[in-house]
Amino acid sequence: MAKSKTIYSCTECGATSPKWQGQCPGCGVWNTLVETVAEKSTNPRFESLAPVARLQRLAEIEARETDRFSTGIGEFDRALGGGLVPGGVVLIGGDPGIGKSTLLLQALAQISTTQKAIYVSGEESGEQVALRARRLNLDAGQLQLMAEINLERILASLQAERPQVAVIDSIQTLWSDQLSSAPGSVSQVRECAAQLTRLAKQLGITVILVGHVTKEGALAGPRVLEHIVDTVLYFEGDTHSSFRLVRAFKNRFGAVNELGVFAMTETGLKGVSNPSALFLSQHGQEVAGSCVLVTQEGTRPLLVEIQALVDSAHGNPRRLTVGLDAQRLAMLLAVLHRHAGIVCFDQDVFVNAVGGVKIGEPAGDLAVLLAITSSLKNKPLPEKLIVFGEVGLAGEIRPAPRGQERLREAAKLGFTRALIPEANRPKQAIPGMEIIAVKRVEEAVTRIRELD
Repeated sequence: MAKSKTIYSCTECGATSPKWQGQCPGCGVWNTLVETVAEKSTNPRFESLAPVARLQRLAEIEARETDRFSTGIGEFDRALGGGLVPGGVVLIGGDPGIGKSTLLLQALAQISTTQKAIYVSGEESGEQVALRARRLNLDAGQLQLMAEINLERILASLQAERPQVAVIDSIQTLWSDQLSSAPGSVSQVRECAAQLTRLAKQLGITVILVGHVTKEGALAGPRVLEHIVDTVLYFEGDTHSSFRLVRAFKNRFGAVNELGVFAMTETGLKGVSNPSALFLSQHGQEVAGSCVLVTQEGTRPLLVEIQALVDSAHGNPRRLTVGLDAQRLAMLLAVLHRHAGIVCFDQDVFVNAVGGVKIGEPAGDLAVLLAITSSLKNKPLPEKLIVFGEVGLAGEIRPAPRGQERLREAAKLGFTRALIPEANRPKQAIPGMEIIAVKRVEEAVTRIRELD
């Protein structure tokens, strides 16, 4: 028997090499080449996803708004940018047990009441899926189920049934008989995703792919998988907590960084209409080291409590953050020392964003500094105060985008004071809100002391 020829494929970009080497020749990333079996193609499987057309000027092309349809779950629609798009391909990933299958089963049960939907399960039997639907009290009488992992059989069923939506749970379990490699390998995942995407574009079927994640939290498989699909969603949250976040990292049909907030209950995932309440701790009395930040997630302003604990160091001082960038914390402590004269080099500094939310924007800088100052002085910040603003290395406080929306959201939740950058000062007064606009870090620290 002839020995199978092997090649090495990059898990990041999908480039191939005849022999192993430390650095990928395509994208230049190190240690990403994985040995796979070289496949012989005997039929033209890789067709264009779009029909061949003549050359034309861009101005001659008629642009049309993309029609969407709702999943029946408001928070899921928000993360998708307004709903599902016919012919769109969505990839959703997350840790095991986080709630991916539960959310999609709930969405398909809603969609199946008005449109045809198919749930393809490659990891669970039909009985297991039926038990979950019964446990969640779902009206899934019209939902069609297929427990199959063979790609060709799945494609044939989709072509025959022509559903509006199809969920593939999961893409790592599928295999094509055109390839001899095992399910979950780079070549199988890439081929199965490409075939499903081609069918989705040709027939106008919305395909939702469930993807596994690595121990680092990134989507498993070749990085080319994320380039093929139209939308990439990540499920975030602690499995020990009841709250879940669905975040969009790529969306060809809408804005990225949109956030859907859910609570896991006995009857499945429920959308949270007021997510700010999740991230604000209810203290019986004022405590030092606590500052409320108004952050922006996509088009939604959220109020998040930033907690800081500063304590005397025994040995080398430690810097630990949860939900924030640790490198940025070191920079902020240096700015606080240089421009406000507040020394923390001999202190342990711990900073936490309450509720498991991750703060990625620099507008949280000022809230972090004030929480640290409050903990160091053991003096609580004024009650009903919200803060936002970016801090520069020169000590200046820079404006944050959508400042008006942040202030209106805080006023709606009963906050009466706002310490913000001078450039974000509203032109018209906000009823019930006292605005304190500052330009520099030392000015912000001084104004806080004056409010006590």
